[in-house]
Amino acid sequence: MAEIFESAGTALLYGLAGFVVMVVGFIALDLVTPGKLVHVVWTERNRGAAVLLAGQTLAIGLVIDQSIRASESELGLGHGLFSTLLYGLAGVVVMTLIACLIGLLTPGRLGHAVLDDQDGRPHPAAWVQAAMYIGTAFMVGAAVS
Repeated sequence: MAEIFESAGTALLYGLAGFVVMVVGFIALDLVTPGKLVHVVWTERNRGAAVLLAGQTLAIGLVIDQSIRASESELGLGHGLFSTLLYGLAGVVVMTLIACLIGLLTPGRLGHAVLDDQDGRPHPAAWVQAAMYIGTAFMVGAAVS
């Protein structure tokens, strides 16, 4: 019975570590996207912003998954949690840098294009950037494992 409680506590701690990385990722995305992301997604119901946020959230989840798996061989729970946080934050940094670089290489302002919902459909750039986040997550996840 003690093992069950210990495993549940470990799961809770890793979940909290993942949540911290998700919050940092949300803040990073908010900084590189025009407007306040909470308002744009939940109040304005912007589909492009929702696609972007969903892609980034899934991507961060993939990085956290690989980070937790890699931390199983660490020297204890504290080291495992620290490495999960560190790898997860590294993933957020890489995703944000790549998004900024792609923004420099594309015509116009990528952030504005992503939020340009026409006829109730997200701009194709939203799908591309969301896929870029997921692809980056697979790269970072592979580097972690």
